[in-house]
Amino acid sequence: MRSDVTRLVVGLGNPGPEYAGTRHNAGFMVVDLLADSLCAAYWKDESGAKVARVRLGDDELVLAKPQTFMNVSGKSVRRLLDVHGVAPGDLVVVHDDLDLLEGEVRAKRGGGHGGHNGLRSLVEALGTGDYQRVRVGIGRPPGRQDPADFVLEPLRRDALERMRETSVPDAAACVMHVLEHGVDSAMREFNGPR
Repeated sequence: MRSDVTRLVVGLGNPGPEYAGTRHNAGFMVVDLLADSLCAAYWKDESGAKVARVRLGDDELVLAKPQTFMNVSGKSVRRLLDVHGVAPGDLVVVHDDLDLLEGEVRAKRGGGHGGHNGLRSLVEALGTGDYQRVRVGIGRPPGRQDPADFVLEPLRRDALERMRETSVPDAAACVMHVLEHGVDSAMREFNGPR
């Protein structure tokens, strides 16, 4: 059954309070901020995700946070695309990125998974990496720390505040720019020196 949704914005993360304040949940944080700023009335369970429907001008958007854990989030996203009749090209995915410095935000169209388990799952489930992305920089782990431990460790209060006060609002603004002006315009606006 197709709905009248025209765009799907998915934040990647892991469900549960133990993951709420981790770098890997940057996507969830951004989608939560978008839901607040776009006056989402409520979240509901659908296709293995928490979803909220909002309007942006004439478009109806679905904001989603897969609840299937990061490494299998593609299954939920595939179901959401099918249920709402949204093509992968109209999907915007927000995710943490080790290859960007902490605080950097970048827009991107397509590409590989770069070792990110959530993106790997999306590529496997969708059969393509050709969707729009907003990348939230978290930097590389210090020393020899395992990247998996780094992205899942709870952030100290100062680091969490920095993420919530700078990276997350910047990434939400980037998503809005993608939705309103397109990913190419967002790349020009957000990908250069700031």
